[in-house]
Amino acid sequence: MLKVNQLTFSYKKDIVLKDISFNVLPGEHLAIIGESGCGKSTLLKLIYGEYDLNSGHIFWENTEILGPKFNLVVGYDFIKSVTQEFDLMPFTSVAENIGKYLSNFYPEKKQERVKELLKVVELEALANTKVKLLSGGQKQRVAIARALAKSPQLLLLDEPFSHIDNFKKQSLRRNVFKYLKSHNITCITATHDKNDVLGFADKLLVLNQQKIEDLNTPQHIYKHPKTPLIASFFGEFNVINNEIIYAHELQIVETSQLKAIVISNYFNGKNYLIEAKTNSQQLFFEHNTALSVDTEVYLSKRLSNAGR
Repeated sequence: MLKVNQLTFSYKKDIVLKDISFNVLPGEHLAIIGESGCGKSTLLKLIYGEYDLNSGHIFWENTEILGPKFNLVVGYDFIKSVTQEFDLMPFTSVAENIGKYLSNFYPEKKQERVKELLKVVELEALANTKVKLLSGGQKQRVAIARALAKSPQLLLLDEPFSHIDNFKKQSLRRNVFKYLKSHNITCITATHDKNDVLGFADKLLVLNQQKIEDLNTPQHIYKHPKTPLIASFFGEFNVINNEIIYAHELQIVETSQLKAIVISNYFNGKNYLIEAKTNSQQLFFEHNTALSVDTEVYLSKRLSNAGR
């Protein structure tokens, strides 16, 4: 188990994280979200042992994670981290990069392991290609595979699919998170992409203004967003009479107390996002067809709570 207890950290005088506490169970996937600069990446680096804490403690099982004041070499064998800087060997092949830290005493096992991970990150066809010739997304996939090579107990992922094209991202995300679950590898992911969270994370931690704003399952936080900041992570939303209502939860009705005028239509594939205005605010709702600008509509929250 990972235990973070009353963690506080600052760069010089500016406090970045304050009184942060949470646990992550073996094999569990925790996702961390928040605005840029909220401390997501910093928290991962602290868990890795890259910085020294101002106060508090971090434990993996019975081992305390300590920073450079205590460790000549940063990091621990049971933790691997994939950051935005991939730190790969550019003049060697994809396969050689993935197998960099695997023993050469068992060449057949090493080859099998590399082959297995090439499949996980969908790079079999590029196994013998030099890393310097890869795209940013392909390098990111090599970095993930190399981090998995020695079967870490804890994997830290900082925006792990940010460089990867959308047509590859969906299957790759499924492959990686399915692999982690099947091998009982604990994972902490810092992300700005809701698709890294919904369907994959066991718990979701929201950072805001140095502290934890919410910590629960993704389903609970999605259905019961405490703040507009949290709702904005999941999609378009409205605040009506102090209630947060997602755009897909509003529907057109024959009459209601909420009357609006259509401003714009945005096709999003499955339907249209409609922008409208009332006398006092701007609203967003979803509709199966586009609506003419200046059309007057009445809106209400859907009776079914299936979307929440």
